[in-house]
Amino acid sequence: MNKKDIADIRKQFKIDNDRMKIQDIFNVYVMKESSDIYHQQSQPFDMLDQDEQELFMHNFKKVLTGQLDEKLFELKFQADMENPSQLILHKGLLSSEAEDWKEQMLQMVEKMLQDRQYEMDVVITFIRGEYLKPMKKPNDETEDSERDTVYSHSFTLCTINKTQDPKKELQFDYVEKEFKYNVVVDPVINLDAPIGGFLFPCFTDHATDVNHILYAAQKANEPDPQFIEDVLNAEETLTAKEDKTVFEEVVRDAVGHEMNASTLASVYEEIHRVVEENEEEDAPRLDSQDMERVLKSSGVNEIDQEKMTSAFKNVVDDETYELKAQNIVPKYNSKSIKINTKIAKIAVSPADLYHVRQVQMDGRRYLMIEVEEDTVIDGFTMIPEAFK
Repeated sequence: MNKKDIADIRKQFKIDNDRMKIQDIFNVYVMKESSDIYHQQSQPFDMLDQDEQELFMHNFKKVLTGQLDEKLFELKFQADMENPSQLILHKGLLSSEAEDWKEQMLQMVEKMLQDRQYEMDVVITFIRGEYLKPMKKPNDETEDSERDTVYSHSFTLCTINKTQDPKKELQFDYVEKEFKYNVVVDPVINLDAPIGGFLFPCFTDHATDVNHILYAAQKANEPDPQFIEDVLNAEETLTAKEDKTVFEEVVRDAVGHEMNASTLASVYEEIHRVVEENEEEDAPRLDSQDMERVLKSSGVNEIDQEKMTSAFKNVVDDETYELKAQNIVPKYNSKSIKINTKIAKIAVSPADLYHVRQVQMDGRRYLMIEVEEDTVIDGFTMIPEAFK
């Protein structure tokens, strides 16, 4: 799934939407001390009050919010696993009866609770539904509706939500004319910040992909390896942050640790262009040959294929490894590059890196930034000085 696919299904989670039909919801309350199921409840989603539906819809959107390879990860299932989660989820997907689907989801809960103890009581929520996607965009010149022909995707979505103690409050009783301490013992389920979850199956090119699952982590660049391996039975993957580190180490291994700002800016510009040109497709990847081309087009002449292949081998022990282009470039239109010196911290965008230089004069190094306007410090406009 690419970010466009995820964004499209996420925005369908709203009440009375004929493109998103949720049949059933199944909630499981788990105690933190014993990791036992304290309560479970399954019912048709339409039987919930509208306000309750709104709360859950918000929760479903939240678990699918975030950048790919940072908070959301498309994972491939491992092969030759005992009681594989892929089979459990697929059986649930094919179940015609809600009770059969619920039994499969309880097997997933058992996997979640095995050898794990949560720090607080948690509520694990499953829904099963149908996501309808038009086969073509609406055409104003014809009378065809965009919903005349659609792709139909059955799915299961899971969110894991922590509980928290209710707020302690002081209330005023108008009738008795007295202050009262409001004692509430029922825990509050935090549906605004899910601590994990997944969507099965993935959807690729309008087709259902049961060999992959979309996993949602609680924090950016911090997937839970135990959950991925033991619960989902999926293969681990590198985060965007780790992929960026691999890129940096590969380049340093191939061309050394020194590079001027304009060359680095050119490298980022070239990779950003690759991302932009392939925005509608799967995330573009760069192998050793692609990286050699990028570096050469950016002015690094001392690079060749042998050095590039050797660098991949040295860093990741895999000559065929492919870097995801979108993970390499810092956010292109924001001040995502941090330049830290002993006396100053500066933030610039990758595009503006062309205006930064490190120069040396009279045995001293200077950081020079080209600006188009006057520089103002604490309300005072700086006076231009001749560079001697």
